Amino acid sequence: MSIVKYNRLEAVEYAKRWALGRNPYYYNFEDIGGDCTNFVSQCIFAGCKIMNYTKDTGWYYDSPSSRAAAWTSVDYLYRFLISNKGAGPMGEISDLRYSQPGDIIQLSTGEYYHHSCIITGYKGNEPYVCAHTYDVLNKPLFNYVFDKMRVIHIIGANSGN
Repeated sequence: MSIVKYNRLEAVEYAKRWALGRNPYYYNFEDIGGDCTNFVSQCIFAGCKIMNYTKDTGWYYDSPSSRAAAWTSVDYLYRFLISNKGAGPMGEISDLRYSQPGDIIQLSTGEYYHHSCIITGYKGNEPYVCAHTYDVLNKPLFNYVFDKMRVIHIIGANSGN
């Protein structure tokens, strides 16, 4: 298996293109739990173009009824990215000061992480993000109300070959 570079520019361009709209290829999960992680997964896919079709533990989307839990669930995406040894994107926990456009931030207001967004740029040291469910385009991260955050730095992707 070889490592494929994560194209941060393509991920960010996708995020900005679809932050306030919906790509018709993907189902909008907003009314059934939220669309934030679905949107972030689309952005990551735009930057790596490799899915992982491993049943139960993979990361893929074909349709609303043919998708991995990691494609649409905050915690499942987190677990997939930081532990993936198969095909698809790989990540690691990072400090916010080392984050880059195209990295993922997940937020918590309480015990559980419940929101995913993608970094699309910075003003000074403050990341600006795009997200779905409550659609935002280049929102300052610190305008969100949250107790905890985790930053997932996308390292690249395994080719699967």
